[in-house]
Amino acid sequence: MSKMNPSELAKKIGEGLLSFPVTHFNKDLAFDERPYREHISWLLEHNPAGLFAAGGTGEFFSLSPGEFSAVVKAAVDETAGRVPVLAGCGYGTAMAKEFAKAAEDAGADGILLLPPYLLNSEAAGLAAHAEAVCASTKLGVIFYNRDNAIMDDVTLAKLCERCPNLIGFKDGYGDIELMTRIYARLGDRLIYIGGLPTAETFALPYLEMGVTTYSSAIFNFLPGFAQEFYAAVRKRDREKVYAGLRDFVLPYIGIRNRRKGYAVSIVKAGMNAIGRAAGPVRTPLVELTQAELEELTKLIGNRN
Repeated sequence: MSKMNPSELAKKIGEGLLSFPVTHFNKDLAFDERPYREHISWLLEHNPAGLFAAGGTGEFFSLSPGEFSAVVKAAVDETAGRVPVLAGCGYGTAMAKEFAKAAEDAGADGILLLPPYLLNSEAAGLAAHAEAVCASTKLGVIFYNRDNAIMDDVTLAKLCERCPNLIGFKDGYGDIELMTRIYARLGDRLIYIGGLPTAETFALPYLEMGVTTYSSAIFNFLPGFAQEFYAAVRKRDREKVYAGLRDFVLPYIGIRNRRKGYAVSIVKAGMNAIGRAAGPVRTPLVELTQAELEELTKLIGNRN
């Protein structure tokens, strides 16, 4: 069972950098729990403010309900209360409620509500979906604003009134005016999380809009760099931030942008590059080419 109430969760995850661990698979594409737990143990040595198990980077979209529960429980067991664990949650309303319950049963502290499957909807329908999920769980809920799930400030404010356990807003859309409107209207009612890929690119300008933290996929294979970069952002050390962007993040993005789905694939490739393999990605994602892996390995090597 969850050991952290929504208010405590909101405070905790707003205090530092968030890690979204990959999900480890073996050569037969089955969940590989032992290296997954070893990876989480290693990440914890670098002091993330929270872990998001079975999120987008963790290939939530490819997990069966049973696998989802196993991944979340493994993360909860390994962290042993040292940091909060949040789980991905998505698809249609009925399934999202089932995933929320499974996360709660596995001991997660919160959920990240991913966009509904496939379709576009009106704001009222999207709000009804989010409200139903919030009502189905005692866990703190973070709404992920991206793709086909874009919430305007007025709708979000009304949703917050109806859902006390809606604690956060993660932005993967990148509309500066919208973010400004949301923060101006809601202020510290919510925790704001940067969720654009790659989040480091947008961290400094987003900080000025009240977005104090972000989800770092780079944390998976360069946790030291990720934390140093985050510290520079919070200090508004523009020189150090732009050095990190120029020397690593932007070249990394150059590789990531070559093919669809590489936002996840490149993270597992980064794990291979540092000798901490997490196994293959599941279809419909594709792996980096050997040449791209060598390019990435060299880029990462320059940071060590």
